[in-house]
Amino acid sequence: MIRLIILGAPGSGKGSQCKWIKEDYNVPHISTGDILRKNIAEGTELGKKAKDFIDRGELVPDELVIDLLKNRLEEQDCKERGFLLDGFPRTLAQAKALDEYLNETGIKIDKVINLDVPDEEIMVRTINRRTCENPNCKEIYHLIYNPPKVEGICDKCGSKLSIRKDDNEETVTNRLNVYHEQTEPLIKYYAEEGILTTVSGQASIEDTVELVKKALKN
Repeated sequence: MIRLIILGAPGSGKGSQCKWIKEDYNVPHISTGDILRKNIAEGTELGKKAKDFIDRGELVPDELVIDLLKNRLEEQDCKERGFLLDGFPRTLAQAKALDEYLNETGIKIDKVINLDVPDEEIMVRTINRRTCENPNCKEIYHLIYNPPKVEGICDKCGSKLSIRKDDNEETVTNRLNVYHEQTEPLIKYYAEEGILTTVSGQASIEDTVELVKKALKN
């Protein structure tokens, strides 16, 4: 069993690292976005409340996100195998609320992995990213670091590749500014708790994987 949090700016490669951690450690990968979508689709009480905010174009309040997360952490797979939190916490307030819940339940976070990638590198990564349009595949490519064999076509399933609407310079700059203001303070917070390990994100996903593997063993 392992309980992890993965931090990093948008475009730092959290998704790629979560993919192998989930498989190697057989641990539930928990994304707040996935939890929101699941609860809304299932029409749960919390899902209905979240949908009201989303339909009004407002952010879902921390209290509601935390309640959704608590429900997820209390499911059997998390009790038996731990969890990997991706995209939560995003703010100090969320981190403190999470700690309060974990302290009440006697659960401890084993490690927080922080993927450190310079803003300039994130910009290059993001605007050159392409994703398979097949919803059952969603393989991700990069025009510089991991290009498809045939331009615009997925190697795995032959579907068309596309660029996300928000993978442009202006949007990426805004996302990074929000990250530095709201999420970056978590690095110091978890470092002071003695559970943070910072890994320098490499150009190669495989190289970063090796560094994260070493960090998880220490």
